[in-house]
Formats: sequence, C-alpha cells, structure tokens
Amino acid sequence: MQQELLHYNNKTFIPYIDSGKIISNIDSMALQINKDYAETEIYVLAVLNGAFMFTSDLLKRIHKNVIVNFVKLSSYSGSESTGEVKNILGLPDDIQGKSILILEDIIDTGLTIKSLLNQLEIMGAKKTKVASLFYKPSSSKTGYIPDYIGMEIGDDFIIGYGLDYNGYGRNLESIYKLR
Repeated sequence: MQQELLHYNNKTFIPYIDSGKIISNIDSMALQINKDYAETEIYVLAVLNGAFMFTSDLLKRIHKNVIVNFVKLSSYSGSESTGEVKNILGLPDDIQGKSILILEDIIDTGLTIKSLLNQLEIMGAKKTKVASLFYKPSSSKTGYIPDYIGMEIGDDFIIGYGLDYNGYGRNLESIYKLR
C-alpha cells in the first residue's frame, strides 16, 4: 500500500486499508453469497457511484446466473451526510417477485439503505438482502445491519476503492481515511 499522504480540496487523507485486505474480504463474502443463493438466480442492484469497484470484483466471484442493474442515490455533501436521500437514477421496473441483492460501498447512518429497502418492498421484491463492503455500526441512525459485511470500520471518513470526497479518490485501489 502506498504510504503517501493524499490531498484533496484542503483535506489530507492517510493510508488505512490495503487492497489485499479488501479483496480477501470480498472473497469471503462471495463464498457466503454463493452458498446462500445456491438454488436461485440473483438480481443484483448496485448503488452508484461508490459501489462500482466492489460490484465488479464481487461479481467476478459469484458463480450463479446474475442480472445486474444500477441505482444512484445520494445522501452526502462533501464529507457529511445530509440526512436526506435523493434518488438520482431510478429503480428498474422489473423487480416484482425477484430475489434482490443490493451492493453498497458503505453503510453508515443507514438512511440511504433503509430508503431503498422501503422502495423495493413497495415495488414487490420477493426477498432483499444487502452486501456492504464497509459498515460503520457507531454511525447508525436506523439500527440497520447488512446481511453481508466486508468489514466493520470506525467512524472515520474514508475514500478509495470507489468511495470519494467530492469526486476525488474513487480510483484508488486502497482505502485512505481523513486525517
């Protein structure tokens, strides 16, 4: 892992989680998902923009028939949650009666995922589970716990591996945290 400090918009980020640990956790999640969905097709709904790298790496390890679609939601401005979830790229129409696996980059307050789960229930999803690469239990405002967790982290603001700060840092293969 690179040991340099990163600077974006007057904020400094330091190395936190290396890419090897990320991939190892994705491997573990994929094993469990393959077991849990052994008898059914998986309809994956990936949350953009942050989950694109996680989605790509996880799906390479899923040995099932998979349908992939994307939704774009937003609840952040800079490094802070706004508390309001905006639906930017809408949900597909064809989810009624499907077993859905939502892929999220990070769940912290839980507001975004709860909003999405409520929408899917109204639209008639048969079963919905959530896989989140990162989970911040200390930040939860809803008490929601994902079905699959890559790793629990503290309350740090992180970037890299798809996560960003005002658009910067998504391309990093490792995770950095705000200093």
